[in-house]
Amino acid sequence: MPKPVNRAASRYAQDAIALLGNSIRVARIEQGLRMDETAERADISRALLRRIEAGDPGSSIGAVFEVAAIVGVPLFEAERSRLATHLAHQTDKLTLLPGAVRTRRTAAVKDDF
Repeated sequence: MPKPVNRAASRYAQDAIALLGNSIRVARIEQGLRMDETAERADISRALLRRIEAGDPGSSIGAVFEVAAIVGVPLFEAERSRLATHLAHQTDKLTLLPGAVRTRRTAAVKDDF
């Protein structure tokens, strides 16, 4: 399935993606990591790293998270144990929730007297 060319994103989502990309770039530069080194460690191309740092919403979330982890940009929790605790809590919660959300079909109300 081809990637959508122009996907609509809310202003909030665009700003959040740009902030994450900038944070990754700042952390990479502060650590003295070159683009090619960082891309190699993340097992991605330099072009993808460039798009991630530019805040391209079409970048793979897995690649973005991997690069963020490599340069030390915290995404959820700084401590791995707390992240694992939150993950376990969410997994337990998902176990109790229904597997899918379905729209209830109600009979049309005939109110034309």
